[in-house]
Amino acid sequence: MRKYILGIFVIILSFSFFLMAMSDKKIAHPRTVTGISTAIKPSYATYARSLYNQVHLKDSGLTYPVFEKALTGFYNLKEAGRLSQHALLSIADFDQKSSKKRLYVLDLAKKKIILNTWVAHGQRSGDDETVTFSNKNDSYSSSIGFYVTGEEYVGAHGRSLRLDGMDAGYNDNARMRSIVIHGAPYVSKGTIEALGRLGRSQGCPAVSPELSNQLISAMGEGSVLFINKSAEKYASRYLDEEHAALAVLPALNNSADQGQIHMD
Repeated sequence: MRKYILGIFVIILSFSFFLMAMSDKKIAHPRTVTGISTAIKPSYATYARSLYNQVHLKDSGLTYPVFEKALTGFYNLKEAGRLSQHALLSIADFDQKSSKKRLYVLDLAKKKIILNTWVAHGQRSGDDETVTFSNKNDSYSSSIGFYVTGEEYVGAHGRSLRLDGMDAGYNDNARMRSIVIHGAPYVSKGTIEALGRLGRSQGCPAVSPELSNQLISAMGEGSVLFINKSAEKYASRYLDEEHAALAVLPALNNSADQGQIHMD
């Protein structure tokens, strides 16, 4: 009888150890599969820096911090379903003066600059350098932040491309203000030579008439425009690097597997 009871006790004890072991495995397994902090190699920052170098943006005058902000917003907007399948990333870097070619149109998939040219800012945002921004109607000022391109139309400036501001309080009145991409004759080398700066718009990111059709065709509907001014107080839900890293995770893995990460 004692042997019988002892046998049952050994079986129960063994089964308990088995359950504890299985429980430990169930707890550990998700960390192994979804351990984002250790699974993303290289890190999102490394990936962004590598892309910056591959596109040779430093040579074009765009700083890495500005590019990294724009890239983060691009991936978050993509993850949110706001963008087209072939969306481009455009950056109007208002840290630079209007006499510089401060508009960068990037094809991230092909890792290349589609266009690098001049872009105007609003009349009340400053002369050669931007110093003031506004989201208000009739302010004649530029608005910083992320935009997604909308539909085309033909208006007073010819073929134009509507913009939808994505940042509440910063640029979400873009539709009401008729802030669009269009061509304007005051965006030219001749204007810079005559005035020492570009002409200014009523708040639109206007470009050269010779390039406006090319730009509008390339961007189409569902691309990103980021208007940057680093000195401005600015916050955006689309600057979440963790979510951007999750959105670009497949690309990170593929780049690492194929040896495409370059840090030079």
